[in-house]
Amino acid sequence: MAVPYLEAVLGFIVLMYIFETYLDIRQHAALKLPSLPKPLEGVVSEEKFGKSRAYSLDKSHFHFVHEAVTVLMDVAILFFGVLPWFWKKSGEFVVYMGLNAENELIHTLSFLAGAMIWSQVTDLPFSLYSTFVIEERHGFNKQTLWLFFRDMFKGICLSVILGPPIVAAIIIIVQKGGPYLAIYLWAFMFVLSIVMMTIYPILIAPLFNKFTPLPDGELREKIEKLAASLKFPLKKLFVVDGSTRSSHSNAYMYGFFNNKRIVLYDTLIQQCKNEEEVVAVIAHELGHWKLNHTMYSFLAVQVLTFLQFGGYTLVRNSKDLFQSFGFETQPILIGLIIFQHTVLPLQHLVSFGLNLVSRAFEFQADAFAKKLGYCKALQAGLIKLQEENLSAMNTDPWYSAYHYSHPPLVERLSALDDSDTKKED
Repeated sequence: MAVPYLEAVLGFIVLMYIFETYLDIRQHAALKLPSLPKPLEGVVSEEKFGKSRAYSLDKSHFHFVHEAVTVLMDVAILFFGVLPWFWKKSGEFVVYMGLNAENELIHTLSFLAGAMIWSQVTDLPFSLYSTFVIEERHGFNKQTLWLFFRDMFKGICLSVILGPPIVAAIIIIVQKGGPYLAIYLWAFMFVLSIVMMTIYPILIAPLFNKFTPLPDGELREKIEKLAASLKFPLKKLFVVDGSTRSSHSNAYMYGFFNNKRIVLYDTLIQQCKNEEEVVAVIAHELGHWKLNHTMYSFLAVQVLTFLQFGGYTLVRNSKDLFQSFGFETQPILIGLIIFQHTVLPLQHLVSFGLNLVSRAFEFQADAFAKKLGYCKALQAGLIKLQEENLSAMNTDPWYSAYHYSHPPLVERLSALDDSDTKKED
């Protein structure tokens, strides 16, 4: 008796949509609350709260529509056998172009090209509405249509350049991997991730944004002094022109071993008028480095990647699995896609677990910055970023527990205050 893989996947997708929609409804109700959480009363202005509430509700309404359409398309594609039909049509296109459809790599690239076009076309209306209606309405969007489509074109070009060799390598590894296939696939993805982490900030990110050294001055001196005190091997300190696309703000670090770099969004510097607040945010980020959070996260991803490939090797030759999704043949890429669908329940559990760990890391990094003497500055910086980004002030506890990789502002401020109280006791 054949295992009903397809029916199980469809059932899980629908059940998860119902569950997540229930959480979305709870969050929407929280966003509609007319008053600030008590810890933020007198801290966040009523004007900022009103703007934040309107922005969050707009995004929430958009999210309901986007998720409904996305799930409907995903279910329809699987239920009506669009995947096997599209695989067949991509093979016919290869023949039409005078190429060999029996060559799995050529056939696969044809399939992926069509899938990319489909993805771009179906996602474009949502991206345009999100950017030029919602973000524009609330004062965040700084992009022109020309810049939007230029970025999209650059992204497509990168996919065309980087995609084929990566796909070719995966197909060859699966074809020749034998009993050690999971190890070979993991090793390839490990090397690929290291390479991408190395070249992305140097070669790819500058295609989309301009990176300039942070000018000499008090802010630079304070950050360099902080990094030196922690023995952080800071080599370069950049400002990125995030304001050309959005007024949202951020800061991040990258680099291996003794070649670390810190990047500040120009919007972060503009919004935090007090330099000490910017330094406090950097202290938080350096806390992640000092406490090895980045390394732990990277190792966790490597373990999960290996386990996924291990699971794939167990089912990659299952005729029942392919036939359940409407395939008579067993293409390698299709096998990977189908496998990803069959382990969706595990992926949701893993994602939830990783969010729990991530929130714990955020509290630890906050505590690290506090130990360095940045408690008040960090609190002020977090409040300023929450205000300027119009982030949700009221959050449903179930929704945030399931979705958030960062704790809500109220919880972070409370944790910093609690550590003060405990210290006094």
